[in-house]
Amino acid sequence: MWIFLSGAYGILKGMRDVIKKLALKRSSTIEVLFFYTLLSFVFVLPWAGDAVQIFNGNNHYLVLIAVKSFVIYIAWICSFSAIEHLPIGFYGLMDMSRVIITSVLSLVLLGETMTLDKAIGMVLVLDGLLLVNLTKKGGGEEGIPVKYIVLVLVSCFMNSCSEIFDKWFMRPETGITTGQLQFWYLFFLTLMYFLHIIIKRIHIDWTMLWKNWFIPLLAVLFVIGDKCLFIANRTGDVIPITLIKQCAVIVTILGGKIVFKEKNITFKVMCAVVIICGILIGVK
Repeated sequence: MWIFLSGAYGILKGMRDVIKKLALKRSSTIEVLFFYTLLSFVFVLPWAGDAVQIFNGNNHYLVLIAVKSFVIYIAWICSFSAIEHLPIGFYGLMDMSRVIITSVLSLVLLGETMTLDKAIGMVLVLDGLLLVNLTKKGGGEEGIPVKYIVLVLVSCFMNSCSEIFDKWFMRPETGITTGQLQFWYLFFLTLMYFLHIIIKRIHIDWTMLWKNWFIPLLAVLFVIGDKCLFIANRTGDVIPITLIKQCAVIVTILGGKIVFKEKNITFKVMCAVVIICGILIGVK
C-alpha cells in the first residue's frame, strides 16, 4: 500500500510543479504561495475536530510542527522563485537532488539501513541528475543563472528536512494522526505567509482567488498528495519512499514538452529513464 501511495504522491507532485508554473504566469509568487496555502487549509478544516485532540496530551508536538511549517515556508519561497524562471523539465530533474539529501538524513537521524539495492538505486538516480547538468550539447539547459540552481538546492535541503519530520511524526508512538499533522502544519504555514505579506507590506490581489483557477487546483492536489504521503510514512521507510516519489520527474518533463513546448525532451527522457531504473532497483 505504501508503494502505491508514494507513487500517487509523486504523480500529483509532478502535476503540481507544472501547474505552479502556469499559476505564476497569472499571479505573483507570494500571491500563489499565500492563496495556495490558505485554500489548502480551508480544505482540511473538516478535520478540525480531530486536530484539536492534539491538546489531549500531544500539544508539545505543536512546536515541532511549527518548525516543520517554517522549513516548508522557506522551501516553497525558494522553489516557487526557481520554477518561475527555470524550464519546468529542468527544474524537475534538479529537484531530484533531494533523493541524496533525504537518504543521508534518514541514515543519520532515523537509523535506516543502506542496502546494496538502495545504494545502486541512489547511484543511478544521481547519474541521471548529473547527466542533465553536465551534458550541454546533449540536452542540458544553456544560460541558466546560478542563483536559481542554488534556490532549487536550498529547497531540496529544506524539503528533505521536512520529510524527516513527516516520518518522525507518523511513528505510532507519537499518537499524531495524519489529519492533525496536515491541519496544524497548514495552519502555521498560512499564518507565516500572511505575516510575510503584512511585515513586507506586499499588495496582493484578492480577486486572484477566483481569477487564477490554477491556485485552487494546486490546493486540491496538494491536500490529496500530502494525505497519501503521510499514510505511506506509517509503514514505509524514508529512502524507498523518496525514491518512488521521483516518478514526478516524468510528469514534469512531459508537462514541459506538452504545455510549455520545451526543447531537448529526448535527452531529458533518457535521463529520466536512468532515474526510474534507479527507483525500481532501490525499492525491489
